[in-house]
Amino acid sequence: MLSTAVHLAAGTPAQLLPSRELMAFTLASHILLVPFGVALPLITLIMHYRGLRRGDPVAMQLARRWSAVMAVQFAIGVVTGTVLSFEFGLLWPGMMGRWGDVFGLGFGVEAWAFFLEAIMIAIYLYGWRRLKPWTHFWLAVPLPLAALMGAFGIIAANSWMNTPQGFSLDSQGNPTDVDVRKAVFTPIFGTEYWHFVVAMFLTAGYVVAGVYAVGWLRGRRDRYHKLGFMVPFTVAAILTPIQFFLGDSAARSVFHKQPVKFAALEIVWKTDTHVPEYVFGRLHSDGTISGGIKIPQLDSILAGFRPDTKVTGLTSVPAQNRPTAAEATLVHFCFDLMATIGSVLILLALWYAWLWWRRRDMPDNRWFLRCASVAGVACLVTVECGWIATEVGRQPWIVYNQMRVAEAVTHTRAAGIWTMLGVVIVVYVAAFGSFLAVLLKMRTRWRVADEADVSSATALEPEADTPYGPRRKADAATAGAPSGGGPGSGPGEGRTGGDH
Repeated sequence: MLSTAVHLAAGTPAQLLPSRELMAFTLASHILLVPFGVALPLITLIMHYRGLRRGDPVAMQLARRWSAVMAVQFAIGVVTGTVLSFEFGLLWPGMMGRWGDVFGLGFGVEAWAFFLEAIMIAIYLYGWRRLKPWTHFWLAVPLPLAALMGAFGIIAANSWMNTPQGFSLDSQGNPTDVDVRKAVFTPIFGTEYWHFVVAMFLTAGYVVAGVYAVGWLRGRRDRYHKLGFMVPFTVAAILTPIQFFLGDSAARSVFHKQPVKFAALEIVWKTDTHVPEYVFGRLHSDGTISGGIKIPQLDSILAGFRPDTKVTGLTSVPAQNRPTAAEATLVHFCFDLMATIGSVLILLALWYAWLWWRRRDMPDNRWFLRCASVAGVACLVTVECGWIATEVGRQPWIVYNQMRVAEAVTHTRAAGIWTMLGVVIVVYVAAFGSFLAVLLKMRTRWRVADEADVSSATALEPEADTPYGPRRKADAATAGAPSGGGPGSGPGEGRTGGDH
């Protein structure tokens, strides 16, 4: 009630606050799954290729298990993503009604990518014990491309909201003469897309590797955990310095194309040259900054490579056209935290390269493995920070310099939206709880199977009872029979060239 009263006093619709809270919660929840939807298919295929190329049953076992995780993640993502798609129309009808014809293609591309990815995941899972090895692999190769296509659609829509173009306005302010190519490929699209995609690969790689780093620290020092750590961690470590330069390029694009957002990111109050950098400083409504670490002239140098570079300040536009001091402080903290974690990850990647160069093997330094085990969590934090910096830094605009958030919001009563938020929270808690429960159940089952394989002279076919699809009678008859392969091996996994 107090928040609603504050918004009414400020002249904004009462339903604006609950609509923003609902959208923020669903986006913040869904984005935790996005790295695995975008990047896990390619990481899985890299492991699959290694298994086929080298005749490695351990790599094949890891690829098969990761594909199962990928499918579960996709199922949960369907729930959270569907809710988001409805919210765009239900909560922000003003934006979709006026601008949908301009930037809606991005959502269409994402929808097509979603359906293609669902089909390809089903084929990939179904083919493990039913297709010839290389046929199975090549049928799955388009799967990462479908994931990248989905990211393309979403970032195209988001980059348009940040730098809208590709239209003219008639006398009533409605868009006409839409140029779809310009609407998709906006000035900020390239840097935002590649920064986002590489961030997804970093996050997925470090999270997956962290699982096996924890297992290694707990004494499970076998080839299964070694390979499960090294492949995804190597992918992430190689991309980490690349991401640093992509992030710098993305920030510079914001400096040129969204100067007021850049001012919020760096809490620059007045337009000036020789602007200092404040690391984790706090901006107040009178323009003063407290706390943090002040580094003279650094902000101008980072923006234009020269200390005399002019940086636009928040006061360059009226107060109603810029983020508030509280919003600027929030995005500044998120931006600095993202940059700090990225810098630490570069040190971790260099540490990994040095340890590998010395031993040409799995790093066995316990402090390194401890850091590696939390790197994935740190990446998830940066993903959330990046989203907050991008969306909150654009306030009060839902379409930058074209439409305010308050103009786009629904006319539904605030009480109904608050109720909807409560329902969504319950549904999401149940969905994520189910996701974690399934993963833990799969982990326990796999561990029991691995321990049984080690303690016996023969091995059972991995996950033989997983209901991936209808089976031939021969499969059902031999599902519980010894396969005669090595530990963790089975038909199509313990030998290259056999049927899957």
